Amino acid sequence: MPSPDEREAALYERLRRLGINWTTQAHAPVFTVEQAASLYDSQPGGHTKNLFLKDKKDGLWLVTLRDNLRVDMGALAKRLNAPRFSFGSADLLIETLGIEPGSVTPFSIMNDRAQMVTLVLDEGMLALDPLNFHPLRNDRTTAVSAEALLRFVRDTGHEPVIVGIPERAAS
Repeated sequence: MPSPDEREAALYERLRRLGINWTTQAHAPVFTVEQAASLYDSQPGGHTKNLFLKDKKDGLWLVTLRDNLRVDMGALAKRLNAPRFSFGSADLLIETLGIEPGSVTPFSIMNDRAQMVTLVLDEGMLALDPLNFHPLRNDRTTAVSAEALLRFVRDTGHEPVIVGIPERAAS
């Protein structure tokens, strides 16, 4: 797997080629939504989380959504007309998206050249501006517009599935 610097440079080169404007902030590595929340005051816009999922028939999914949503996984599978979901393994994540756990981002779809992963984007997230994602490493946050994200994803050959994310009832 390329180094974090190489992955980040490849992302920025693609963004430049597409004419996409972005800003990036460096910070201490973050591995969870809770750790990332400490950065939000200095990073305006929508904050996200990413779920790498495998369905019962071995379909692969990357779901990017607002970080404060509590997903009802069963309802999401039904909404996507997919078999039951489980989380994909770290090895499968590395193999298909070229990224390690903790650095997952919709930008990693650029590494899915075999088109094995279906990208699902939270419809509500796309109303936020800007959107903040890891630039293929978890010690930086890159902000882009929703329109720029969609242009980027489509340039990879993926057509994102945009849905309202069903939420789990509070317990």
